[in-house]
Amino acid sequence: MTSAFIYMVLSVSLVSLLSLVGISLLALSHKAFHQIVFGLVALAVGALFGDCFIHLMPEAYKDPSLSQAASLYVMGGILLFFALENFLHWRHQHSDEHQKVEPYGYLNILADITHNFIDGLIIGASYLVSVKLGVATSLAVVLHEIPHEFSNFGVLVRSGFSRWRALFINFLTALTALAGGLIAWWVGGNTAGFIQILVPFTAGGFIYIAGSDLVPQLHKDVKSIKALVQLVAILAGVGIMWLVKLAE
Repeated sequence: MTSAFIYMVLSVSLVSLLSLVGISLLALSHKAFHQIVFGLVALAVGALFGDCFIHLMPEAYKDPSLSQAASLYVMGGILLFFALENFLHWRHQHSDEHQKVEPYGYLNILADITHNFIDGLIIGASYLVSVKLGVATSLAVVLHEIPHEFSNFGVLVRSGFSRWRALFINFLTALTALAGGLIAWWVGGNTAGFIQILVPFTAGGFIYIAGSDLVPQLHKDVKSIKALVQLVAILAGVGIMWLVKLAE
């Protein structure tokens, strides 16, 4: 058992445990919750873009002969995330609303399972390249997951689940990150081209998540002071990724 494998398991386990951050919401007021998520979303935007353009993209384009294929995989990642999000929106619009738990609650669970599984694949594939890349990617995922898990918990509660049931379901769906990491490790260890596909594909996914889902959240509150805080938090996220790169 290599040290990289141990780091990978610890990283995906940490990502899974982040699903329990909803416990803190049992005591927080709505105002406090909004203020915390406000800064974390901006930090996540910087970390995702930073990891993509500082770590993942240079790795994807390391071999000049594969640059065209890498570009196609990046676009493939963007388009797959786009298609999945559109499908979930369509399912929401065509669901039966006459239920104790609203349909979007179940759709959110399905989306979260997919999201966490992909996170696991991303982390596992990154550790197959190097421990440093794995740590950088894990950090970006963690920074993204904190606001995501806060909001995911809130969605489940609003859809009709009790707070404790929502917390438990959130944890169960997060375990798919561990499955994704193990699958990535197994497939990557037996298929030479796996990393060459998944790294740029992952970069495309990060671009879509940060640009399509998180940035629009920041645009909902553009008051001068908060806009400055957003910019500082985004730069901090990018800076963290840059510092990790310098440490390599």
